[in-house]
Amino acid sequence: MITKVTGAVVRASLVGVMISTPSLLLPSIGPDTAQVVALLALFAAGLTLFEYASNYPSLVEFRDAPPFNRVRFLSLFLTVFLLTILCRGMTEVSSLTIFVQAIGNLIGDAIDFPYSPVRLVLVALPESVSAAHLELVRAAAGIAYLTSLLSLAIFVILLRVWGWPVRSGVFNVWVNLPTFDPTVGGDVVERLNRDARLNICLGFLLPFLMPAVAKAAAMVFNPVALEAHQTLIWTMATWAFLPSSLFMRGIAMGRIASMIEEKRRRTAENGEGAEEKRKKLDPDLIPA
Repeated sequence: MITKVTGAVVRASLVGVMISTPSLLLPSIGPDTAQVVALLALFAAGLTLFEYASNYPSLVEFRDAPPFNRVRFLSLFLTVFLLTILCRGMTEVSSLTIFVQAIGNLIGDAIDFPYSPVRLVLVALPESVSAAHLELVRAAAGIAYLTSLLSLAIFVILLRVWGWPVRSGVFNVWVNLPTFDPTVGGDVVERLNRDARLNICLGFLLPFLMPAVAKAAAMVFNPVALEAHQTLIWTMATWAFLPSSLFMRGIAMGRIASMIEEKRRRTAENGEGAEEKRKKLDPDLIPA
């Protein structure tokens, strides 16, 4: 119990630090913004604490199947941190900000080709933005997209090499998929495979759909220029993290479906083998 509560406190603290990172590192943050961010950080930390300290799951998936959530959290934390350093370099120059800006410009220019997700983000911006801000958005999009791709690659490597989730212990579907009810909706394997394909398709399409939706919404509402640094950070982080998270969820659910199917096959083979062995020992069971 003490270990569980301690782990929940550590996780809650890390979530609070992640949400507070832009406000802590960016200069010229107003008191109202700092209060709102502090309130959001406390709320997210409390939700994480109650989720991981309780014995019964509620919302967080793959709670007891590390390192799924750890990879996702580190990806989001690294994205927010790098984007914060990138935006900080616009006002306070240091060796770290220059390095992050150089990496961001390199990645952004490499990914910025016609019909790419980065190009769609730039097209969604209003035409009135300055060239400097356009370069900042391009670098931010490049960093966020590369971080999400790296996190996805790391998870696939862990899945293949480390044997996730078997290596972390017995996998409990109810605890790790609290929003998935295995008793309704037909066969569990078919539902898991269907959800896996849906999540993978959404993960692939969202980087292209989100800028298109923003561009369409700009025709009705005021266009979002992402000029505020915190707005830019969280928008780019969400734009890159959500698709990679859906990709990872789809891959994980497909993995669980294959595990259940393999277990069913082995159970059926063991049952048939036991029946054949019992027939050999009991001649009365052999048909005439």
